[in-house]
Amino acid sequence: MAKANPLQEQLLKAGLVKKSQVSQAAREQVKARHGKAPVAPSESQREAERLRAEKAERDRGLEAERKQKARAQELQAQVRQIIETHKVKREGESEYRFNDGTLIRTLLVNAALRRQLASGALVIARYGEGFELLPRAAADKVIERDASAIVLDNARPGTEPSTGNAEDDAYYAQFQVPDDLVW
Repeated sequence: MAKANPLQEQLLKAGLVKKSQVSQAAREQVKARHGKAPVAPSESQREAERLRAEKAERDRGLEAERKQKARAQELQAQVRQIIETHKVKREGESEYRFNDGTLIRTLLVNAALRRQLASGALVIARYGEGFELLPRAAADKVIERDASAIVLDNARPGTEPSTGNAEDDAYYAQFQVPDDLVW
């Protein structure tokens, strides 16, 4: 057994420590002086560590995907709420036609609503299976969250319809379309 140092002997005489504690401390000191180098990890330990790291990376990816889906659902709920609370009551018997992708849709509006749609003060937004009219301020909030929910916005630049053929567009640009044209 290793010899205890004077402080350990004094603590032992004073009754503050037990003899087993002193001998344990002495053994640890000897081990520290003559300590062995850490053993290199075995192949199975390295493989287990690699698998743990892969699982942690996979879990981080799944968590990020889950958070992204939750954020998208939250934004969609906000869009639905904005549209529901700010929609403008549609009234009138005049048909207003607009493009919805490759389809032409129709809403019944009056002359005042038609003027507001043409000027960009009102926009048309997709709401569930149908469409709703929104004022400009509410439409800006919807665009921040999901721009694809806005179907028609005459105030946004680049909303002019195009046939996709630049030569045809240039040719037809010389013809004026009357402001009172209803199609």
